[in-house]
Amino acid sequence: MAAGVLLVGGGFAAANAATTTGTKAATHYPVDKRATGTAAVVSAANAFLNTLDAAQQSATVLDFSKANATAWSNLPCAGTCRPGIDFGSLSDEQLAAAESVLKVALGSGKDTGYDHVMQTILADDVLASAETTSSGAPAPSSTATGTATSTAAPTDVPTGTPPSGGTGGGPGGFAYGSGYYYLAFLGTPSKTGTWQLHFGGHHLAVNITFKNGKVAGASPFFSGVEPTSWTADDGTTYEPMAEFRDGMLALTGSLTTGQLAKAKLSQSFGDVLLGPGSDGEFPATKEGLKVSELSPKQQKLVLAAIHPWVADVDDATAKALMKTYAKELKDTYISYSGGTGLDTNGDYVRIDGPSVWVEFICQTGVVYRDKVHYHTVYRDHTRDYGSEFSFS
Repeated sequence: MAAGVLLVGGGFAAANAATTTGTKAATHYPVDKRATGTAAVVSAANAFLNTLDAAQQSATVLDFSKANATAWSNLPCAGTCRPGIDFGSLSDEQLAAAESVLKVALGSGKDTGYDHVMQTILADDVLASAETTSSGAPAPSSTATGTATSTAAPTDVPTGTPPSGGTGGGPGGFAYGSGYYYLAFLGTPSKTGTWQLHFGGHHLAVNITFKNGKVAGASPFFSGVEPTSWTADDGTTYEPMAEFRDGMLALTGSLTTGQLAKAKLSQSFGDVLLGPGSDGEFPATKEGLKVSELSPKQQKLVLAAIHPWVADVDDATAKALMKTYAKELKDTYISYSGGTGLDTNGDYVRIDGPSVWVEFICQTGVVYRDKVHYHTVYRDHTRDYGSEFSFS
């Protein structure tokens, strides 16, 4: 296993990583510490690049091509399935600069955005620790939720070949831990051009596309977690996807018997439909219960359920996207398969609108086989990758 990355005092610290690259950066990028909004993201990205040597810059700044943009995964396949520079290779200074990029680019809400991403990374360190102690570990604490009632094979099994800029991973490309999260800038960060902040690792894919100084797309955004909750040695309890799950539970819990019958899907699901490699594959026909048939209070619950995924991006962009989704709400559909408790393998909920698409599913745990873990994805029918690519 490569060196892990620990969250210390709200920032990254490298465990056994090099303390300096010892090489002057090949290119110096302009930094404006007074910048705000998306310009601040560009400045933070440039500040990070200025900490890197020539080889590291080359691994980080890549072409904004369809191949690179779509090279994201929910799998623990390190750099065999995603481009960019791995956190495990960075010094403390470089990790702090990388953290600054994420903090500026992601939402500031509690347990959403930046906070959620950091907790997701911590969860992978829990998995890394469990893997070193036992191949069939029990739940890490009494706070872990959900029961796996199916022996169906989990889908978190790494496959594929390295994308452009991929650096490879551990044995077989299979690796848990915070050192195996990758940051790439697809295209040169700019206030006028088009580029993408591409960040992810196991159970996480952040794809934010910037065009002419504005966010043109905040999706696809994949978020999952295993274990769903745990208590750290200092007594802190983490539950990275509680906001996501609870919003869906509040929505489905508000439905009447008749509404549940309309929302029920005939098929069952083993994973999200529109995960990695499924770009543009939105179903031609919307299914389930149309939101226009819900009460005003229930309609507000639909928006509340959508929000945690949209809050991945900066607050101003998230607010604008939520306004769009609210305008389209009456033509949005909700549906589910399995149960509505989101605590059993196969429990699945979907929100499908003219623009917004959100899926949430429970799967049997991979490491903690007696528990479920979560897979979710947020997409936008027209804004994925900033609408830069065609998938028809």
